[in-house]
Amino acid sequence: MRKIFKDLFLRGERGIIGEMLSVKNLSAEVDGKRILSGVDFEVKENETVVFLGENGAGKSTMMKAIVGAPGVKVISETVDFAQKPDKWEILKMTPDERARAGIMMCFQDPEVIEGVKTTELVREALMARGERLSRDEVIEREAEASKKLKTSIFMTEREVNKGFSGGEKKKNEILQMLVLRPKLVILDEIDSGLDVDAAGQISKILMDYQRETGCSFLVITHNMKILKHLQPTRCYVLHQGKIVAEGDGKMVKRVEKEGYGWIK
Repeated sequence: MRKIFKDLFLRGERGIIGEMLSVKNLSAEVDGKRILSGVDFEVKENETVVFLGENGAGKSTMMKAIVGAPGVKVISETVDFAQKPDKWEILKMTPDERARAGIMMCFQDPEVIEGVKTTELVREALMARGERLSRDEVIEREAEASKKLKTSIFMTEREVNKGFSGGEKKKNEILQMLVLRPKLVILDEIDSGLDVDAAGQISKILMDYQRETGCSFLVITHNMKILKHLQPTRCYVLHQGKIVAEGDGKMVKRVEKEGYGWIK
């Protein structure tokens, strides 16, 4: 298992290399109501894939199903993570096992965790996957991430997201990403709570991180402008729980110009 984690977190070569995530026939329910029906898509290594669609289309439910968030009941699926031969059917894994394998989700409205400082949370996550770092070593990594984000290192000594503005919550999650270095990052409305300048700054940080690590991004957004920075290679449109359109980055421009009327 140690070799699998080592191989999984190795830096990838430039360019799209192999399959990172494969989703086949994903269907899911929330509170007994069918939200997703037979969703199929894939994400390759070092690729940015975006999901668009109107509110209620099932985008967030799909992402939560992938990370194992509570309240989402998966009723038919195959979701494979990482490349062969070390391919895992992740829906058989617990949420914490998926996180240790290298999957991280940045939520639209990050939770407040009272009584736990960001440094403590990050250190526990690192230790859970076998990285025995001292508190000072974790703070050193956080300081480097804070410098990139232009935020105060003292934010990491506060309770996670407690009293944070929407923008501070998002930056705190990106700080965690920079320290934990996941291979698949799911971004749910990453621009929510950020002003225009901050959104541009975060987009640049994400692109730099992708170049450094070869990671993959799976993005949900209604803000087409942020996608100009993230440069998606593939775009899917969800409507009533099904993928109804697929294309390259040009589809983003069409949705920005015409909305979703042409899909209906």
